[in-house]
Amino acid sequence: MFLHRQRHPLHPPARVKSNRQLTNCLTTGKRSRAPRSFLLISALQADFVWHYWRVGISLQQFKRLKERLSGARRGAAASSEPSVSRIANPHQIILGVDPSLRGTGYGVIRVAKPYPQALAQGTISCPAAWEHSRCLLKIAEILRDVIKRHQPTVCVIEGLFFAQNLQTALTMGEARGAAMTIIAEGGLEIYELAPRKVKQAIVGYGAAQKLAVAKMVQRMLHLPELPAPDAADALALALTHAQEHGRLSLNPPKRI
Repeated sequence: MFLHRQRHPLHPPARVKSNRQLTNCLTTGKRSRAPRSFLLISALQADFVWHYWRVGISLQQFKRLKERLSGARRGAAASSEPSVSRIANPHQIILGVDPSLRGTGYGVIRVAKPYPQALAQGTISCPAAWEHSRCLLKIAEILRDVIKRHQPTVCVIEGLFFAQNLQTALTMGEARGAAMTIIAEGGLEIYELAPRKVKQAIVGYGAAQKLAVAKMVQRMLHLPELPAPDAADALALALTHAQEHGRLSLNPPKRI
């Protein structure tokens, strides 16, 4: 900390009122009682002297400040140039899964402009006469084929909901476990979204019906036909994940 009451060797003359007067003083040597070495510094150093006198920083600190400012300008200029490698969402192909023992829905979308594109969708249907193990095997086989064909990098699965029937909850957990095993085997990141949050993001109402979700999914993906209810739920999961990663969110999706 420098005290302004003491005259420092680099202080400008008392009569100098502005940068222009200081520069004239430095170049012409008139109206100055400063040493000759002070009068021979460059115009750049003249700016430093003025700020030094007003703020009280050293020459080394001033140089570091200039380097930081020049680096920030170069970074801003570089960021303004278009870059192909810079993308807002690193996951361009998203898999959505709505697990169920008798009707697991799946949907694959590609994040693109001006709107996302649906790559695949469907429902893994299993007859009621099939054993649980046979249904789980079919779920695993079809999901493995979908992942191998479209190469998604992230999967969004519907979160668990409260079920009054314990048997229903156990059956749902079996289908969910079989799906997650195959997804993890493919090396995908897995996120979980609550059904109410998906409906809120797609329809704007957390208690919307399946038909309303299917119609909004059809409109958002420009599908020629209305998707099946389970497939529409899976596509809605993928669309919600794409929206959440395209903007700042206070409640990011839960990774599992």
